[in-house]
Amino acid sequence: MSVSANNIRNLAVVGHSGEGKTTLCEAILLNGGSIERMGKTDLGTTVSDFDEQELARKISVSLSVLHTTWQDTKLNLLDVPGFYDFEGEFNEAMRACGAALVVTGANGAVTVGAEKAISLCLRTKKPLVVFINGMDKDNADYHGTVNAFREKYHGKIAPIQLPIMEGGKMTGVINALTDKAYRFSGTGPEEIPVPETYRRDLETVRLSLMETAAEQDDVLLEKYFEDGFLSREDTIHGIRKGIFNINVIPVMAGSALQNRGVINLMNEIVKYMPQAAERRELPADDLKKDDVVGITCDENGALAAQVFKTAVDPFVGKLNYLRVNRGVLKAGMTVYNPNTDTQERISSLYVVNGKKQEAVSELKAGDIGAVAKLVNTGTGDTLCDPNHAVKFDPISFPKPVLYMAVTAKQRGQEDKVFAGLNRIAEEDPTFQVVKDMQTGETLAGGMGEVHLDVVQKKLKSKFGAEAEFKLPVIAYKETIRGKSNAEGKYKKQTGGHGQYGHCKMRFEPTEKDFEFAEEIVGGTVPKQYIPAVEKGITECLSRGVLAGYPVIRIKATLYDGSYHDVDSSEAAFKAAAELAFREGMKNASPVLLEPISRLRIAVPEQYLGDVLGDLNKRRGRILGMDAQDEMQIVTAEAPKAEILTYATSLRSMTQGRGRFTETFSRYEQAPDIVLQTLKKE
Repeated sequence: MSVSANNIRNLAVVGHSGEGKTTLCEAILLNGGSIERMGKTDLGTTVSDFDEQELARKISVSLSVLHTTWQDTKLNLLDVPGFYDFEGEFNEAMRACGAALVVTGANGAVTVGAEKAISLCLRTKKPLVVFINGMDKDNADYHGTVNAFREKYHGKIAPIQLPIMEGGKMTGVINALTDKAYRFSGTGPEEIPVPETYRRDLETVRLSLMETAAEQDDVLLEKYFEDGFLSREDTIHGIRKGIFNINVIPVMAGSALQNRGVINLMNEIVKYMPQAAERRELPADDLKKDDVVGITCDENGALAAQVFKTAVDPFVGKLNYLRVNRGVLKAGMTVYNPNTDTQERISSLYVVNGKKQEAVSELKAGDIGAVAKLVNTGTGDTLCDPNHAVKFDPISFPKPVLYMAVTAKQRGQEDKVFAGLNRIAEEDPTFQVVKDMQTGETLAGGMGEVHLDVVQKKLKSKFGAEAEFKLPVIAYKETIRGKSNAEGKYKKQTGGHGQYGHCKMRFEPTEKDFEFAEEIVGGTVPKQYIPAVEKGITECLSRGVLAGYPVIRIKATLYDGSYHDVDSSEAAFKAAAELAFREGMKNASPVLLEPISRLRIAVPEQYLGDVLGDLNKRRGRILGMDAQDEMQIVTAEAPKAEILTYATSLRSMTQGRGRFTETFSRYEQAPDIVLQTLKKE
């Protein structure tokens, strides 16, 4: 089925982990006729969760693309993982969607996942609707939850429903915009008269919606002041305009598990959520004009699409999920990828429901689908008409915050392990494989412990390779604080020619990593042997005298020595230099240096005390604090060894609300206790 952008709604289904996003998607697919029965996350039978890790953990770990049809409208759903470690999937969904469906529990509070989702929607100007799920549960608190959202997002929350409650359970709903009431039944919602006990509450909600609608339009505001009320049509118009401008967040309620209130939600999505055709212009670089242009959702324009997710399978190959922003993408077309400066042939196009793929001949502007077997295309890449080359902005992804050293579990499997990890990194931009040039270790970087554990298990199940993850080695260094003179004499007599090298050297601190100088007078050390002395010292720098760590910030000066006409050689002077180095280091107040990281931490005010106290325990230093968007931004420094797992600790301290970035700052002298600990190890 090829549909126009007027009849498409693209929604990212977002919220806190465990609030029922995947179950809600199941209910929507069932109501739309895309599936015959609802699957369950506990049983691993849902359309969204099909990855082996999702089935094992009973949570979503990657973005799933789904679709169904409702009231002649195609609903494209992007089921987004709610767990903190999979934030990158959320960013992918936000690039493809036109609006968001925020799912939250009826627990009387704003969950962290809902808070993060709404904040990002407001920042990126994505219209959204909140669905309060779990209204079938005991102690479900609809009004308390609405009030919590109202307190958090002043003036934006607009409940458009009143739940009908019986025995603490939601049995029906009243639509405050249409004044119609519905009772839930096995065949769907049945219209009933508005219960008398709810008429006063309904009037209160209706008046509130009138005021909200009037505030969205000057003409409506004038009408409201003159007449004291707005007609139903004017109220609906004002609310829809407010939703489009992200000034109004409608709130609905129901139970995804019981499929109650979901049909009402689907009706309102079709009616109030923006059409794909209404999406704001997307900025793109016009590569021929060397200018920024706005891309409108026009199926008659030149093709311009963007890949928002890449899935890699060792057997099936690569699948690129994309949204067509302009024009029509057809099977058999040749398109241009400006990111890699290559042309790709579109051999096959699909619309997907989880892992199920349905071949289609074309995707029109505003639609979402998938392309298989593209060779040089990855996440964030643009695919466009070769004669109208444009390039969309890349998708922003958070950088890894937890790095672990990775090795093959079995010798001989190194190539297989790292090839698999690189394939995983290809589909997950928040996962990185990097080489630490200081320690020589290969590091796997991710968004948290669960993320890296998923990668480790995915590596085994998909690529048949097992890896071990452990805390990385800290790149300590050694240096000297004082000056010393040292003498190195290497003398060895064997039956024929002997070996003789003799040098006197001075060692002192310097700002450079290493300096070598010579002050030889009178040829006491012949010039041809001086490079051998320097080479001997250079080779010693890889292992210091305290704990065997590399040596930096040292200056070695050769000022005297002696030689033998027959027995002296480059090898002998190199050995003599090594002897001088060992003695010189020991007598020049050697110290251990540790790497210091600079941290920029964003935390809500209520967690600031805990975060500062924790930094103090980690030998951290606070450099400054600033307020920014309801967050406190703490700039601090701390030893690298103390913050290897800081991502996990910060998340625990702030209930997932805190975030941080880390950069290398410098090396500085480590306390004696650190050196003593290393020696014991």
